Amino acid sequence: MKGAFSIALASAITGVFALPSPTENGPITARAAAACSTPVRLSGNPFSGRKIHANAFYASEVSSAAAQMTDSAMASAALKVADVGTFMWLDKRDKIPILEPTLKDIECGEIGAFVIYDLPGRDCAAKASNGELAVGELNIYKSEYIDPIVDIFKKYPNTAVALVIEPDSLPNLVTNIDLQSCKDSASGYRDGVAYALKQLNLPNIAMYIDAGHGGWLGWNDNLKPGAKVLADAYKAAGSPKAVRGVSTNVAGWNAWDMVPGEFADRSDAQWNKAQNEKKYVELFSPQLRSAGMPGQAIVDTGRNAVQGLREEWGHWCNVDGAGFGVRPTTDTGSSLVDAFVWIKPGGESDGTSDSSADRYDSFCGHSDAYKPSPEAGEWHQEYFEMLLRNADPQF
Repeated sequence: MKGAFSIALASAITGVFALPSPTENGPITARAAAACSTPVRLSGNPFSGRKIHANAFYASEVSSAAAQMTDSAMASAALKVADVGTFMWLDKRDKIPILEPTLKDIECGEIGAFVIYDLPGRDCAAKASNGELAVGELNIYKSEYIDPIVDIFKKYPNTAVALVIEPDSLPNLVTNIDLQSCKDSASGYRDGVAYALKQLNLPNIAMYIDAGHGGWLGWNDNLKPGAKVLADAYKAAGSPKAVRGVSTNVAGWNAWDMVPGEFADRSDAQWNKAQNEKKYVELFSPQLRSAGMPGQAIVDTGRNAVQGLREEWGHWCNVDGAGFGVRPTTDTGSSLVDAFVWIKPGGESDGTSDSSADRYDSFCGHSDAYKPSPEAGEWHQEYFEMLLRNADPQF
C-alpha cells in the first residue's frame, strides 16, 4: 500500500456538485498503482481500452453509506457502486489538494476523470449551485484555481486524463442571457472557459466542454446559437488539440434513446427534435463541426435509469424515483459518442428542500423533487438508497 491521505478542508464545501471533506467519512486510502512507463499521448477516443478510475473519494462516501444499511444484501450491492469509475468534481480551490493523491492512484490501464467547475458567478440561473467566486474574480479563477491544477497535471504526463469543462456555464449564455446575473457573468464565462481550455491543453488530457442536454440546447432555435457559443470559446483558446467535443446530460435525467421521448407528447414538442440524448448529439454534433470545433460527445448516464418522473423537462433537482443508469462503457452504439459515463456522483444532493435556507432553489421544492433533501453537495443517504433500488441494470 502507498499509505493513506486525509485532507482537512478549510471551509464547508458547497455547490450542487460539491463533495464533502474526506474527513467526514474517514481517511481516503490509496492503493498501489502503476502509472504508464512512458508519456501518454491521447488521440481518438480516450476511453477506448481504458477503464475510468474509481476514485477513492467517492468510494469512501459509498462505503460509509453501505455501513449505515441494515439490509446485508443491499449493503453488498451498495459496495459495488464504489467500483464504478466516477468523475471527481474540483468545484472549489480547497478541493485542489485532493487532485494529486488521486492522480498517483491511477493505473496505466485507467483514465482519470475530473470536472473543472469554479467559474466566477457560477451557475448564474440557479441558487443551489452558486460557487465561491464572485463576478469579476476572473484573475482569482486563473491564478488560484486553473493554474495550480495545470501545474499538478504537468507532473503526471504518464497518466491519461479526461476533463469535463464548466457544466452549465456556456449553455446559460444561450438561453438565460436575459437574466441580469447571467449578463454579469457572461464575459467571465467566455474568458474563463477559454483560459481553462488553453492552459489544460496537454498531450495526456482529453477535454469535453459542457453542452447541457437535449431539453436545453436541443430546441431547434438553440442548436446553432449554442454551437456557436461553445465553438467561439474553443477558438478563443486557440483551437486546442486536447478538446475532443462536448459533455451532455451532466447530472441530468434524460434517456439515451427512448422513443418516443419523455416529453414527446407535449404541445411544444414540434419545436424540439432532440427528444432523447442520442437525437441531441446527432443534431448538435454537425452544428459544432460547422461552427469550427470537434463534435464528439460523452453522455452522463449516472441517474437516468427511470423515465416519466418529471413534471417538466427543465426540472433538475433530486428527481424522485430516479435510479442509477448504464455503467460507464464505450459500447454506445454511436460513432459520435465516445462513452457513457457517470459524471454526477450519485448520492450527493442537488439542493436543499428547506425553503428557509439561503441556498434554497424553487426547483428543489417542486412535487417531483425528493423531500426532505439536504444542502447541495451533501450526502443524501435516502436518495442514494433509492438510486440503488431503482438501478437498471441492477447491482
